[in-house]
Amino acid sequence: MNVRRDNRNNRVSLFDGIEEGGIRSSSPYSSSHEIDEHDNEQAMDGLQDRVNLLKRLSGDIHEEVDSHNRMLDGMGNDMDSSRGVLSGTMDKFKTVFETKSSRRMFSLVASFVVIFLIIYYLTK
Repeated sequence: MNVRRDNRNNRVSLFDGIEEGGIRSSSPYSSSHEIDEHDNEQAMDGLQDRVNLLKRLSGDIHEEVDSHNRMLDGMGNDMDSSRGVLSGTMDKFKTVFETKSSRRMFSLVASFVVIFLIIYYLTK
């Protein structure tokens, strides 16, 4: 109950100097005080706008970082799978080169030469 009275007294004291023609100046400092309050309110509004802008920017940055993290994770998974395929291919080459069959070696070298010649004539 006392809180309501205090709020009401504060409200009454705020609007005490208002008349129909405008604001009545009770002291020479009241207009300066009102101008300072108006400047403070404008500064607070400007700061609020800047805070909102920074909040939106930080949200946009967060979304961008999340999308880049997802992209990098996908690239990492792709690299892991290609590493597995390459390692399997290298294992197969090792088994081919480890066998001492000259027939296999000849067919492998001949296929590389034929592929090289085809690519050479296609690019020429």
